[in-house]
Amino acid sequence: MSEATPSPKNGLSYADAGVDIDAGNALVRRIKPFVKATARPGADSEIGGFGGLFDLKAAGFTDPILVAANDGVGTKLKIAIDSGAHATVGIDLVAMCVNDLVVQGAEPLLFLDYYACGALDVDVATDVVKGIAEGCRISGCALIGGETAEMPGMYGKGDYDLAGFAVGAAERGTLLPRGDIAEGDVLLALASSGVHSNGFSLVRKIVEHSGLDWSADAPFAPGMTLGEALMTPTRIYVKPLLAALKAGAGIKALAHITGGGLPENLPRVLPDHLGARIDLTAISVPPVFGWLAKAGGVAQSEMLRTFNCGVGMVVAVSAETADEAIAILTAEGETVSRIGTLGPRTGDEAVAFDGALAL
Repeated sequence: MSEATPSPKNGLSYADAGVDIDAGNALVRRIKPFVKATARPGADSEIGGFGGLFDLKAAGFTDPILVAANDGVGTKLKIAIDSGAHATVGIDLVAMCVNDLVVQGAEPLLFLDYYACGALDVDVATDVVKGIAEGCRISGCALIGGETAEMPGMYGKGDYDLAGFAVGAAERGTLLPRGDIAEGDVLLALASSGVHSNGFSLVRKIVEHSGLDWSADAPFAPGMTLGEALMTPTRIYVKPLLAALKAGAGIKALAHITGGGLPENLPRVLPDHLGARIDLTAISVPPVFGWLAKAGGVAQSEMLRTFNCGVGMVVAVSAETADEAIAILTAEGETVSRIGTLGPRTGDEAVAFDGALAL
């Protein structure tokens, strides 16, 4: 009779390598109620399988074109990590993806997230995923799955990164921009909630230059700390825009104003022969941008190509339907202003500016 092979005295485990499987399982248990709350027609939002399922027919589509987008939150995450405010970066993550879907006329349907860290902090990760679920609820899409990756040695203590993946659909023939966009069309601005999720490398540099820390009173937002004010989540425009599209408000094109600002994002939805003329005095600029410009000595041109400066979304409509579009979007809770028109493109610049921002 042979003897059993003895166990190694110093045998290593996955936990010894820095990966805690039990913590991952605990996270899944905690987030299940938040994920389930995002259920919608086409998805039951149960997680735990090898892949998420979505039924386009159950969602009401007959001849759909799928539209996909992915994005992250960028260095805004550093403020969340440094200030300990993790509750809203998940909303930012969803917003950056679903706002890119709706500009193409697509309804966001499903979302998946990727959370990577050095060592999993279940409380932090729960806050982040809870925010992701809230963003999905606001935009009407189902959180059908995701991945949590614990990678010791890849990330510093307390650091994590996020990526999001969204899929939407539109019936064939309804995608934006429309082919009839033309000279004389009116450009409407939907107000942003603040900096959103772009330009935070410059934001952090300005804060460092100012000498303030995240717990200091925000110079531009009474009653809030600097960290709280700068962590204001990206506005999600999905449901108001889908309502306006469904109501036949004459929307011809939409532009999500992210990194690159108006000069870089608006031309992405314009044909080569058309240019935009923007009246900067018509833009209601949130106080945060005035503070950033003054504290950092940032020129207007740099502000315009780095930040949204108060314009989170641009809507192109015919002059005849502009008032109707404004009324619908206002009724849906958006702050809308006329900021310009389309005309013949002259020279290399697709966007020309008149006046100055109220910084």
